[in-house]
Amino acid sequence: MVAVNRSSSPRRQNATGRPARRGTLASIAAELGVSRTTVSNAYNRPEQLSVELREKIMRTAERMGYAGPDPMARSLRTRRAGAIGVLLTDDMTYAFEDQASLEFMSGVSEACVGMDTSMLLIPAGAETAEEDRPAALVNQAVVDGFIVYSVAADDPFLASVTNRNVPTVICDQPADDHGVNFVGIDDRESIRPAARALVDAGHRRIGVLCIRLDRRPNNGPVSAGRLADAQMHVQKGRVLGALAVLEEAGVDRSDVPVIERHLNNPDTARSAAAELLENHPDLTAVICTTDSQALGVLDYAEDNGIDVPGDLSVVGFDGIARARDRGLATVEQPNREKGFTSGNVLAALIGRNSEPTRRQPTMAWAEPEQRIILPTRFLPGRTIGPPAAR
Repeated sequence: MVAVNRSSSPRRQNATGRPARRGTLASIAAELGVSRTTVSNAYNRPEQLSVELREKIMRTAERMGYAGPDPMARSLRTRRAGAIGVLLTDDMTYAFEDQASLEFMSGVSEACVGMDTSMLLIPAGAETAEEDRPAALVNQAVVDGFIVYSVAADDPFLASVTNRNVPTVICDQPADDHGVNFVGIDDRESIRPAARALVDAGHRRIGVLCIRLDRRPNNGPVSAGRLADAQMHVQKGRVLGALAVLEEAGVDRSDVPVIERHLNNPDTARSAAAELLENHPDLTAVICTTDSQALGVLDYAEDNGIDVPGDLSVVGFDGIARARDRGLATVEQPNREKGFTSGNVLAALIGRNSEPTRRQPTMAWAEPEQRIILPTRFLPGRTIGPPAAR
């Protein structure tokens, strides 16, 4: 950790050449002949002072090397940290590179503006955590509440968050009841229109690509047992939803190859496409549980002379801009609205639990819905056609 001075001004020196002591609320008040409360108001309640007096206080504070009230002391006094934590089980870079995650974070940040608070990202990572790391990382976060974004049901970071006993909202997963507010979609139902579009086009030899189903890595075929025991409810729901549609069309589940990748990036998407299509050359269509994997299939097909949709039909899930630009048939989900709604629900929970202050003596916070399911829609795109022998 790099220590940063709270003031960008160089430290003043006294006549002996030693650094002078920084100013304090009391010393500035004494210098100007005003109360400490007046100096404090210049920072915390500027509307209560004239413009001339506030500017005079700020100039004096700068000359005396005072950088403002200590935020840690302020949070102890108000019992508010002025920040929310967003826990995601991925590396930090994933939040800014994966388009669906980026849209979600954008929604949360928009909600933060209305909450007058900041956002702290807590990346748990995709690998199994060391025994003491989750509690240490979560407990040191100075936040008023948490948004848990898409983690496994048995994730130790989730357990550490719930043990903090602060306002918490789960977004996406785990989808089962953890006693806290939930915002998400019905993944199992949402993927059905995409799978149904392939069936209606005549496809019966269909493969599935998904990202991680569990915290335990698996980069390859998904067994029936792994799918049944999966702790990542989003991917499990999408795979099961697709398989249910195929089963209704007379396709045996055992005849549908499912390939999994633990990480979700362009390289793993392309390798999954290669594994699926090279090991199962008779497939005429692929269902992908993310748009990023579907884009990997399109890239693989283009590089290997496979025409889409003439030779191979492809559907995805997310509705990100790059997928729509390439005409991918996909399920569009409200990623940004998920983040915005999660932030607003958390704001209501924090406000409900906050103690009155002089600045905000009383506020009436509506009780948020315990479980909010947002709508999705299927975009037909240009990547579905009738099956052709490959």
